[in-house]
Amino acid sequence: MTNKIELLSPAGDMERLKMSLAYGADAVYLAGTDFGMRAFAGNFTPDEMRRAVDLCHSRGVSIHVTCNTMPRNDEIARLPEWLEYLQDLGVDAVILADVGVLSLLKRYAPRVKAHISTQASISNYQTAAAWYDLGASRVILARELSLEEVAEIRAKTPKELEIEAFAHGAMCVSYSGRCLLSNYMTGRDANRGACAQPCRYKYALVEEKRPGEYFPIGEDEGGAYIMNSRDMCMIDHIPELMAAGLSSLKIEGRAKSAYYAAVVTAAYRHAIDAAAEGKPMDPVWRDEVEKVSHRPYSTGFWFGQPGQYTGDARYIREWQVVAVVTACDAAGNATLSLRNKFSVGDELELVGPDVAATPFTAGEMTDADGFAITQPKNPQMVFHMKLPKPVPPLSILRACRENS
Repeated sequence: MTNKIELLSPAGDMERLKMSLAYGADAVYLAGTDFGMRAFAGNFTPDEMRRAVDLCHSRGVSIHVTCNTMPRNDEIARLPEWLEYLQDLGVDAVILADVGVLSLLKRYAPRVKAHISTQASISNYQTAAAWYDLGASRVILARELSLEEVAEIRAKTPKELEIEAFAHGAMCVSYSGRCLLSNYMTGRDANRGACAQPCRYKYALVEEKRPGEYFPIGEDEGGAYIMNSRDMCMIDHIPELMAAGLSSLKIEGRAKSAYYAAVVTAAYRHAIDAAAEGKPMDPVWRDEVEKVSHRPYSTGFWFGQPGQYTGDARYIREWQVVAVVTACDAAGNATLSLRNKFSVGDELELVGPDVAATPFTAGEMTDADGFAITQPKNPQMVFHMKLPKPVPPLSILRACRENS
């Protein structure tokens, strides 16, 4: 079977972009410093955007730029110049949610494809077809849809229309992310990329005449996270997603770490490749999604209501990156950059682009000047050590340690 489904990975900044590329993305999505739905992701200046396009295209990877906020008058006035710039760079697609932005894209950047964001809440085949009639080449479906609904949308829309859906990452309690709670409580507008995630807060009741007295919401004294949600994880169901006719599987996480971008991309890369060949996924790659920071997993709405998770809003963080490989020879002698302290004798795991997790014990190390050390200590410090196997640059050393 030929693999015809795209793996679309997040790139919150240049470091995360390089990780997504190295670990197997077919396409990446990112944003400039304006108009994207992740205001705190880092994002790309105009010059960085140029370098990002050149890097992606040199690897045969598509680059999709998000312009999916709901722009106000002053913002919409600045869009034509930005869209023209993106076309000049050779950006493959713009992700948008506003019909006015689509109109501007067609006028000022007609060679750039229009992908309609999940923010547009596309929940049925008629809406998907209507966006296609307006000039969209792809729709990114609402996350509230079931597998059967997605398959029906695919069956009842033009075959030329590409259909993308989220397969992994954080879920939002609000309908496709269209939420006013953050704006109301903190002045940070979720619809313009600055969500404070108040749905994750722990809430209690206060009676008007008893200020300062907090009554828990729930059956115990722990209270309840009444708007909290679990993360989506569909890595066990890639064959079903492919059978539904999807064109692209999307990993949420432009605000997540470079480690997250690398490891989750690698896991889904191997899952997709195995499914395309009609083979079961090697369990070692399934284990990888458990080794990134995440909330308890569910399958989202793909197989019905995911159910509410009200225990807490904490992330599960059981692994920590200690170093990143910058160079390695055929004998496994590596140059590394430190991320978190570790010592000779610590139990570590090595994982990399197409390199399955390999446990080993940290051995002798030397600093950049060749002097023996037992513990590299300074962030970004360059040091040397022998690894259990040769690996490509951007491979990762990690330690199993709670770091919430």
